[in-house]
Amino acid sequence: MKTFMEPLSCEEEEYYLKCFKDGDQRAKDILVEHNLRLVAYVVKKYINTDMNRNLEELISIGTIGLIKAVTSFDGEKGKLSTYAARCIDNELLMMLRNDKKKLKETSLYEPIGSDGDGNEISLYDVIESDEKLIDEQCELADDIQRLKKVIHEVLNEKEKMIMIKRYGLGGERELTQREVAKQMNISRSYVSRIEKKALLKLRKALE
Repeated sequence: MKTFMEPLSCEEEEYYLKCFKDGDQRAKDILVEHNLRLVAYVVKKYINTDMNRNLEELISIGTIGLIKAVTSFDGEKGKLSTYAARCIDNELLMMLRNDKKKLKETSLYEPIGSDGDGNEISLYDVIESDEKLIDEQCELADDIQRLKKVIHEVLNEKEKMIMIKRYGLGGERELTQREVAKQMNISRSYVSRIEKKALLKLRKALE
């Protein structure tokens, strides 16, 4: 599957949503382009159905759902990513139902293909798939963005550096207290004390 643009940060997404609401059509394009990764994620569960649709067709159909989501989204509908995932799913399900209707009437439990392990799946399985997982991933991404913001607001430079190294917040692997101590030329017990103090600050700020 081809590489897609990285998702927008919460601040960027809010900015472009406002721009689009004010009539900026380029903002709409940016929102769509940066959410195509979500289309690819939702499409995965439709790849092994027995419809005559290749990956590019599924991506195109899912993108229609994404465009509809961006166009109709407002703050009262919750998070854009969660709302968009449902719209993409709905578009693909509509395609699936239309394709099946051309062949014959079908029930939700009639087999429509198989999953990656060769297990038979039905339309019901597709509908009940991983919407919860999508929600959880979206919430996790929001939590990480919020944590990064709070870290820079409430921690001093040494606390920030230790927390980023300890929990891999800079995109690198997580380090042990001993590894952090060696890199910063301080004792492991000092790292431990600073980490505990920083965690208390973050917990208080996040509450």
